[in-house]
Amino acid sequence: MEVFQEYLAKIDTPTHRERMEEVLAWVGKQFPNLEPKIAWNQPMFTDHGTYIIGFSIAKHHLAVAPEKEGINQFTNDIVETGYDHTKQLVRIPWEQPVNFSLLEKMITFNIQDKANCSTFWRN
Repeated sequence: MEVFQEYLAKIDTPTHRERMEEVLAWVGKQFPNLEPKIAWNQPMFTDHGTYIIGFSIAKHHLAVAPEKEGINQFTNDIVETGYDHTKQLVRIPWEQPVNFSLLEKMITFNIQDKANCSTFWRN
């Protein structure tokens, strides 16, 4: 994922950089048809020009942003996993493992739900 190398190099905490690299590589491997890109200084993946999922780092967590619909669709799963969330993002604490099954569900949902979407964000 060459497109993310400059972004990853700027992450000061080695364990945070490794976690982000692991997640981005996993998404790229599981969903090879998605386009990796940097926008708004954050790594994200798009499908036919529409946003699918994005990631960012904070001091205490890795943030996953599947849009509001992705949060609403999986609120129970997010809570059961023990992650905190807002209307727009899920917070994965650095000390907790990544629930890749949940990520896969959110990404698959967005790909299917936005199959006919012609805009970057949902209207």
